[in-house]
Amino acid sequence: MLRFLPVGDSMTIGSAGDHTWRYRLWQHLCATHDGPFTFVGPRETLYDKATDSPTSYAYAAPDFPRAHLAGWGEGWAHMTPLIGHAVREHSPDVLLVSLGLIDLGFYTNAEQTTQNVRKFVREARGARPRVRMVLLPVIPNIRAEADETFARELTRFNELLEKAVADLDEPTSSLLLASIPESYDIHTDTYDGTHPNESGERKLAGAFAGAMWEEWGVGGEYDPYA
Repeated sequence: MLRFLPVGDSMTIGSAGDHTWRYRLWQHLCATHDGPFTFVGPRETLYDKATDSPTSYAYAAPDFPRAHLAGWGEGWAHMTPLIGHAVREHSPDVLLVSLGLIDLGFYTNAEQTTQNVRKFVREARGARPRVRMVLLPVIPNIRAEADETFARELTRFNELLEKAVADLDEPTSSLLLASIPESYDIHTDTYDGTHPNESGERKLAGAFAGAMWEEWGVGGEYDPYA
């Protein structure tokens, strides 16, 4: 069985009432992947805005493997210390990672964040040497439209992330850099300039699905309207 571990921030955990891109990817793989698969990880909940805590199970469609390692307000700096244990405990074959916005917005600059990326990869491989990873670049959000300094850090980090993926890719532990969907528009694919709405969820799922299909032959062509 192919085991996926989604790792991310608020865009990945989602909030009460969301489907999440995790669900959209699960739908896609159910339709296209020739073999058993599941999602694994130490967490299952959504973020509850009413209580400001990750305690909600109110998925719009709850009947799917909801396991993940994602957190509202968490980034590379938060997940790097956790990934080794999570990989040892849950034995994923593939990590699906969407992180960085929180780091660059509040904690670390582009260079420091990239150092955490490299450490994250080392920790994951230390726990499971053949684990594969798909990393999504940071999608600029509404803040980047008004804050030129922040926008430059996002651009710089995405450049460094591309280099890190090229440097760290190995035949036995492949790293893929997914592409930000060309049509992704924070004004129509999010509900607040950052967090994906239904169309945004579908496009984020497509970014991971497309990378895995094109490079590894996992799944199939992604249909955002399926």
